[in-house]
Amino acid sequence: MSGTRVGYDRPDMNEAREAGTGDGEVDATDDRSRRPDWFHRGHPVFFPLAGFFTGMVAVIVVPGLYAAIIKWMAGYKRVEELFPFVVLLFVVPIGLLVPRRTRRFGRYMLLGMVSTVVVVVGVGGAVVWFLITKDA
Repeated sequence: MSGTRVGYDRPDMNEAREAGTGDGEVDATDDRSRRPDWFHRGHPVFFPLAGFFTGMVAVIVVPGLYAAIIKWMAGYKRVEELFPFVVLLFVVPIGLLVPRRTRRFGRYMLLGMVSTVVVVVGVGGAVVWFLITKDA
């Protein structure tokens, strides 16, 4: 092993680190070598996972924050009137499906949102069914 190894597992990362322009400019390969090993935006799974978990978090967090902020500002009665507008949250991934560049992310965001809703409703229904049948 050479003494210039900086801990990268891939030899092309070591070569990019060793090769410099010499005039103080940072080229693209040198910039890439400064990223951590786990940082792979170019990986084919990055955007689907990011979209799925963004959708999942959006369905869980946004309605709660929306209701809490409106309740804090306008009161409980107004929250009941305005809460159906949280359905407009589904417009975001549908809007992302239109441009070609964001279509993949939007598709997986919508998948994350829908699958989260299906799981929450399914588990809630199963728990209610179990509690009702246990009492009978």
